[in-house]
Amino acid sequence: MTHHPTQLAIFLPSLAGGGAERAMVNLAHGLADRGHAVDLVLARAAGPYLREVRPPVRVVDLQAPRVLASLPRLVYYLRQAQPQALVSALDYANVVAVWARRLARAHCRLAINEQNTLSRSARQSARRRHRIVPHLARRFYPWADFVIGNSHGVAADLCQVTGLGQERIQILYNPVITPQVQAKADEPLDHPWFEPDQPPVVLAVGRLTRQKDFPTLLQAFAHVRQHRPARLIILGEGPDRPLLEVLVGQLGLQDDVALPGFVDNPYAYMRRAGLYVLSSRWEGLPTVLIEALYCGPPVIATDCPSGPREILADGRHGMLVPMGDVASLAQAMALGLAGAIPRPTQESWQPYTQEAVVDQYLNLLLRQPSFARERAL
Repeated sequence: MTHHPTQLAIFLPSLAGGGAERAMVNLAHGLADRGHAVDLVLARAAGPYLREVRPPVRVVDLQAPRVLASLPRLVYYLRQAQPQALVSALDYANVVAVWARRLARAHCRLAINEQNTLSRSARQSARRRHRIVPHLARRFYPWADFVIGNSHGVAADLCQVTGLGQERIQILYNPVITPQVQAKADEPLDHPWFEPDQPPVVLAVGRLTRQKDFPTLLQAFAHVRQHRPARLIILGEGPDRPLLEVLVGQLGLQDDVALPGFVDNPYAYMRRAGLYVLSSRWEGLPTVLIEALYCGPPVIATDCPSGPREILADGRHGMLVPMGDVASLAQAMALGLAGAIPRPTQESWQPYTQEAVVDQYLNLLLRQPSFARERAL
């Protein structure tokens, strides 16, 4: 009897350089490695992670100027490709996915994946189109077969925002630790700050946005720098770069702080860092924190909603500090650089391996009963 691979699809706005996009690329490769035919369907095929997609995963570019405009083309794709299951991630993409399946009259199973605490993201945004997402989620997320939160905190927020019961929300971690991460962490790093006999490097990774609260990190580092030699590297790009560059100058840290932008291999930096810091105001399940646990430096994270407390097991795998508290973060960084924070163990990152998470997704997409509940318009 001939075995026909299951056709699966993952829908995203793009492959911009965020943790959610990287996680979905990892999921696509993990599903393909199990013998399934996987399409990575993008509203617009752009972003630095595009070059990380490798065969047999197929990229389908809907060539839409924005996510909402991709709806007709996603409807057409579902009618033509007829995948057995569709996974979407990120809020507007999720809304487009539930409508596309309805309009296409497709029989595929639909799992929508929320990667952030929707209520907090909406409150913090100055854009009206972001502030209305919780209302769209409450109205349309129940149409999906499965609603996924990538952490217990995100799942609890989804219950509150959508009005769905806890039994409707699935908690599936992101597939973060892959063979590629493991190989890249061991690659050489040509950077003068990591040469022998150099001061220890504090590392942070993330988009340069208000969410990541790098100003607090810079101010805390300035306190640390008054008492001991150290350097700080923040990897990532984003709209707050001018603000951060000005702050670096005001704090007199030009010689000890670097903002290199987006790099292809942050894991080589993580493997060699003396300390890793996540300073965010809010998260979903911060991928970079899990990657840092695997790479091995001592870890400090703000106790923000949600994810860090869950990942660090209430402080067992790293130190938690209050959000936006310069003094507490500076004190924690001083302890970390003095060797007072233990390095993470394998137990800390094991639940986030690609193999473990792909098993859970396949069980959900191909075996579990659907909970879809379409409402009358």
